[in-house]
Amino acid sequence: MRIPRIYSPVELSDNQTIELDGSAAHHLIKVLRFKIGYQLIIFNGRGQQVDATITQMSKKSLQVKTTTVDTSDKQSPLRTVLGIALSKGDRFDWVVQKATEMGVHEIQPLFSQRSEVKLSGDRLDKKWHSWQQIIIAACEQCQRNTLAVLHPVATLDQWLQNVDCDKKLVLHHRSEERLNAQKPGSVALLIGPEGGLSDGEITQAIDSGFDALTLGPRVLRTETAPIAALSVLQYRWGDF
Repeated sequence: MRIPRIYSPVELSDNQTIELDGSAAHHLIKVLRFKIGYQLIIFNGRGQQVDATITQMSKKSLQVKTTTVDTSDKQSPLRTVLGIALSKGDRFDWVVQKATEMGVHEIQPLFSQRSEVKLSGDRLDKKWHSWQQIIIAACEQCQRNTLAVLHPVATLDQWLQNVDCDKKLVLHHRSEERLNAQKPGSVALLIGPEGGLSDGEITQAIDSGFDALTLGPRVLRTETAPIAALSVLQYRWGDF
């Protein structure tokens, strides 16, 4: 039987009793049909995980007993920050999920000139929490112990003024620039929405210290580009 990984934002310790309720308990009790004595792994999104055994159950909650906390670091040594414009449908959900699996450290959703997604107020807040749950589920699946940081949605102007990385790259299929050999400690990656960033936004990014980068002669979709770019960065400078 597969041993599931469950997220719980608590400080973990050896031989600890933890009560799980809400969506975590529902998944274990109703979906997986777990019983007393079954094993699972709990991680807290801050670099800790621990094996645990179910000791008590009710209809909506359960208790587990932990063993020894594991603090093995599964973070990539290359800190990557993905700034990406919002896209329609489930494309952005897909980017959040796959970027988390690829080891991205931070995700910055952006409004840009060609963004066709118009969210504000409660709708924006609800969407942000949905993306956060996608990150948690992706970490459960890919065995990351540390959650990717999901920043509040910002404008491109705001992000360009505040992003702080050793190397900053904007994907630009009309550029001929390729990655150089010098290894940075951190990389910021900027990707536009459907239709790409405008010429003015690309110029603005370059003026803010970004280098234009192409991944080849083909134009990649907005949900494909970040995964391709993160793969290259992790292979070149990370832990692939």
